[in-house]
Amino acid sequence: MGKRDKKSLKMHVETTKRERRMSILMSDDEQMIVDRYLDKYKITNKSRWLRETILMFIHKNMEEDYPTLFGEHDMRR
Repeated sequence: MGKRDKKSLKMHVETTKRERRMSILMSDDEQMIVDRYLDKYKITNKSRWLRETILMFIHKNMEEDYPTLFGEHDMRR
């Protein structure tokens, strides 16, 4: 893959339209916790941070729960 291919792929990923909306409700305490975290780490784009945090959590769990042919006990023998 040449330089041009990598650049066009990167631009495609960055410009993907987000047309589906999700909404959540938080208590005052939860909102305060999130706001403190964002201030502490100087995160200015809350939407991107929430999206990346949620998707990383899902991705990590899916990798850990990946089905295997043998159980963990059988593989350790």
